[in-house]
Amino acid sequence: MSEDDAIEFEINGILDLHTFRPSEVGELVPDYIELCLEKDIRRIRIIHGKGIGTLRETVHALLKRDPRVERFQLADQPEGGWGATIAWLTHAGRAEST
Repeated sequence: MSEDDAIEFEINGILDLHTFRPSEVGELVPDYIELCLEKDIRRIRIIHGKGIGTLRETVHALLKRDPRVERFQLADQPEGGWGATIAWLTHAGRAEST
């Protein structure tokens, strides 16, 4: 994605993947986690949709291998049910600035 194609969105702990291409998710989710941690947001909701589950599996794989993710689970019904994932973040694994 070039700088001209950049999409601006609020860093508020809710990431809706509907506006992004699947090929962007691999970089987007870790980048969003970093931006949330910079704002001390420790609980995020990633909306991936219900569909056939491919995007959900991709998101879960990214969260599983990210040391900044303490745990994650599918959202409760009011927050999107199996169409969204809630993740709790920690500063562990984050590079400390010197």
